[in-house]
Amino acid sequence: MAHQLPVNLPIPDEAARQISEALQQRITGRIEAAGGWLSFEDYMEAVLYEPGLGYYSAGAQKFGSGGDFVTAPEISAVFSRCLAGQVAAVLDSSPQGVVLELGAGSGAMAADMLAEFEALDAMPAKYLILEPSADLRERQEVLISQRVPHLLNKVEWLDELPDRRIKGVIVANEVVDALPLRLFAETPQGLMETGVVQGPDGFAFSDKPADFTLHALISRLSAQVGGRENWPDTFRSEIRTSLDDWFAAVADSLEYGAMIFVDYGAVRREFYRGERANGTLQCFFRHRVHDDPFWYPGLQDITGWVDFTQLAENAVAAGLQVAGFSTQAQFLLNAGVDQQVNLAGAATPEEQAKLAAAVRKLMLPGEMGEVFKAMLFTTAGVETPPGFGGRDLRTSL
Repeated sequence: MAHQLPVNLPIPDEAARQISEALQQRITGRIEAAGGWLSFEDYMEAVLYEPGLGYYSAGAQKFGSGGDFVTAPEISAVFSRCLAGQVAAVLDSSPQGVVLELGAGSGAMAADMLAEFEALDAMPAKYLILEPSADLRERQEVLISQRVPHLLNKVEWLDELPDRRIKGVIVANEVVDALPLRLFAETPQGLMETGVVQGPDGFAFSDKPADFTLHALISRLSAQVGGRENWPDTFRSEIRTSLDDWFAAVADSLEYGAMIFVDYGAVRREFYRGERANGTLQCFFRHRVHDDPFWYPGLQDITGWVDFTQLAENAVAAGLQVAGFSTQAQFLLNAGVDQQVNLAGAATPEEQAKLAAAVRKLMLPGEMGEVFKAMLFTTAGVETPPGFGGRDLRTSL
């Protein structure tokens, strides 16, 4: 049932292929139970999060040079240290405040932030990590115990959001992009929803007329970006309908403090431009990017850009203030990346070159500097930390 191999992708080993086959069989059963057509949103939920079989639930390495992609905390510790400084500024007004990291990946960001909190004498009462994956939780604990073993007692892992509302800061780096997507297509035949069917060679895309709910969502969205007349005859894209409830639940867990989200994406007017007629869906496997979400389901990451306007709307609906919005490059500059580079103390020319290359990747427009954005949400009475004090993109929302 494996999909045709995209160009230049290495073939997974036998054990991995068996996991993918088991997941494919499970998804096939759901397609049949749904009458032969499954929404892509449900498909993406399964391939990423199905217990024991999904990409984020199974045991393969996902982050870093030996995984499928590299996030900012793996590129350089200066990213996490800059972020920690902004968190510490918020915690200064909330004694005994806590940090809650959503989806801690390899654990690199948690380890480096804890080290920076210690250096700043701004240690939170607790560093909470919401991580439903047992495999990732184990990897995070190992890495933190290696890097900052004396601070491991500050860390507490959670299976779900805290029972009691917290005071402090919630951080999320590259979390929203992994929330499931609902695909749509504006065509000469009308608005369609793109789902998944069982084809002769495996899973395949299939369009069907959109339901009333999707019609209403896309009508509102298209009106906000200048109308459907600005789209080509066939315009394919995606929308995160699951984000609204997810964000509301996260925001409801914060009594006082801030939330800092870093991810890649664009404001709505840029996201749904007519020139971006094929959407932003992309897949990652062994540091290769392609656009086939049916290739060995469960063994590759599937993501899409974040609509930051939607995030801002969710924040306002939850009673939060959208207190800052900037590119990752501007955020790091305002957060003192130059100072962090100096403190990193690269002793040899090789170390200096490696650090310089890492910072360029984090900040250059052609790398992560522009497409990645940082957004700050606060409750009433919280001052904006300096990382969000420069170029302000909120007027573009």
